Amino acid sequence: MKAIILAGGEGTRLRPLTYEIPKALIPVQGKTLTEQVFDIYKNVKVTEIILSISYLADKMVAYFEDGNKFGFDISYLREDRPRGTAGPLLLLKEKNEIPSQDFFMSNGDNLFALDLKKMIEFHKNQKAVVTIALVEAPDPTQVGVVKMSGDKILEFVEKPTREKAPSSFANSGYYIISPEIFNYLPNQEFVMLEKDVFPVLAKAGKLFGFIGSGQWFDTGTPERYLQVQKEWRGPIKIEK
Repeated sequence: MKAIILAGGEGTRLRPLTYEIPKALIPVQGKTLTEQVFDIYKNVKVTEIILSISYLADKMVAYFEDGNKFGFDISYLREDRPRGTAGPLLLLKEKNEIPSQDFFMSNGDNLFALDLKKMIEFHKNQKAVVTIALVEAPDPTQVGVVKMSGDKILEFVEKPTREKAPSSFANSGYYIISPEIFNYLPNQEFVMLEKDVFPVLAKAGKLFGFIGSGQWFDTGTPERYLQVQKEWRGPIKIEK
């Protein structure tokens, strides 16, 4: 199975740390942030990684090379201009390199101790086009949360009041995606999964939520980065 990691962000909120190195290469407990994401995927024997890169892209390629020393076959999708969170999917479609099987996709700055094996089984049983790993938000008024019917995601509600929050579950930034998603990509240069694709899939009844219970961290701010340095315990051990 392959995984696409969105690793092209500038990490502006982490400056000056990210002036010289891309956010994907910031150190977390003796490894780069991206290597921590690799460890999550090793749990389910992902063998191929596609890194979606942009900011300081040459440093990314110089560090990871072909991926052999990390136990993966690594290739790259370079965005020479912003394409949105669906950017790597747009590039794969333009290059006529659409995957033939389900694949993982994740934000490169999020760490989640998630049971990916159970998530795969869930995705296949639901015959989903996209399964989003959901994480419980301590304060749903500060994030976008999902409204669900059973396991189906119906819509996203951005920063609701506590009284109007349909749930406390938010998008973790980890997905399993079917090749069918390429039929739902709008013909645009810039596409956001969250705004342009997921709502369409939700209306079609093809967007599902898998609730994870492990540690989850977003490393996007200095405060969260310090927290993950201290508290991240690594991926869970998945039974073979």
